[in-house]
Amino acid sequence: MKAYRAAILRFSDDQTPVYDPDGLLVVGPDATGRRVVRAVGDFRTLGDRFPGVAVEDLRGHILAPGFVDLHIHYPQTDVIGAPAAGLLPWLENYTFPHESRFSDATYARGVAEFFLDELQRHGVTTALAFATSHPSSVNALFEAAQARSMRLITGKVLQDRHSPDGVRDETEQSLIDTEALIQRWHGVDRLGYAITPRFAPTSTPEQLRGAGVLAARYPSVWVQSHVAENVDEVRWVTELFPQARSYLGVYADFGLLRERAIYAHCIHLDTADRALMQQTGAAAAVSPTSNLFLGSGFFDYAAADAAGMRYGLASDVGGGTSFSPFHTMLGAYCVGREGQTKTGLSLTPGQLWWQHTAGAAQALGLAGVVGNLQLGCEADFVVLNPQATPLLARKTAQATSLDELLFALIVLGDDRVVVRTHMA
Repeated sequence: MKAYRAAILRFSDDQTPVYDPDGLLVVGPDATGRRVVRAVGDFRTLGDRFPGVAVEDLRGHILAPGFVDLHIHYPQTDVIGAPAAGLLPWLENYTFPHESRFSDATYARGVAEFFLDELQRHGVTTALAFATSHPSSVNALFEAAQARSMRLITGKVLQDRHSPDGVRDETEQSLIDTEALIQRWHGVDRLGYAITPRFAPTSTPEQLRGAGVLAARYPSVWVQSHVAENVDEVRWVTELFPQARSYLGVYADFGLLRERAIYAHCIHLDTADRALMQQTGAAAAVSPTSNLFLGSGFFDYAAADAAGMRYGLASDVGGGTSFSPFHTMLGAYCVGREGQTKTGLSLTPGQLWWQHTAGAAQALGLAGVVGNLQLGCEADFVVLNPQATPLLARKTAQATSLDELLFALIVLGDDRVVVRTHMA
């Protein structure tokens, strides 16, 4: 076992942040050998309970749960920051040409290593990631994550129409490949598989039907896709699937809405759609920097809360503009405040942080496993320096409450705040 003395941030079951200004975090193996949280709390209470356990003194720093990124495209690492008029031209001009390169396993391995380096540098310890339509891209990312003992979920993209040569797959083979990848990787170490239709317009009904069959056959795997990101996309789906009640309804019709199903964006939903999300247990990956960058719209937090929808935060690199959870949380705050197209509200710092840790874990069906520092959680955590920059140090020194401290980190923080990232 090992112990760490520092300020500690974690979350209670009711989503309230719990903060120990002088805390102790003890980690060690459980009965299965996983490295988990064995004790956490105030140092004065716990300090004498673990004689002989080495204690690393990190006072002046904050230990917090590792961040959970609910939606990110690892093949778009080099697409981030590409200028485009909107989502569809951005895909055509940048994303698809770049993703075609992932048929080369060596190339895919190189990007996978860099991608995971960036996640770790920014304090992200769990990610739900898109690969490309090439099985080699999936194998490369799983192999790299396995070597780091990282909790990672990914899957081969399904896209058998309305896609250019180089990324378009073939219906039957795509489903055969998906099942083979599930059998090879799902549940191995800390890895999980996600059935991954890119989005409804790029899959035929036959491919979506096959994906639904696999989702029913393997209920512990995840499902991930995109829905209702922008109005042009919604219009296109209406033309392609005229029998569906809505864009979200397309996925429901093919058996792809259920627990462990994560849909990015969820901006242009109606009341019935949000009720369907709640009823099925599917969750939204809120991607604020991507939505602002591509002009897609604003996630309606008030409507989601009224419906009881699950949601969490996501960077959505490369439509998203940063790997940094701090930038994502700040983007979410700005999206929440927007009140011209929806009800505006001010998300608290604790709510923002919860969405990128315990809330995102809950959306994945991994509450109590990752995203928190409660007893028994896997020991994924970050060491944060609230004095990482002169302005941040000046601001945090003036904080008189936990809200002020967390909000200063959200607004002024970036990768410089992350001193170390520990993965179980």
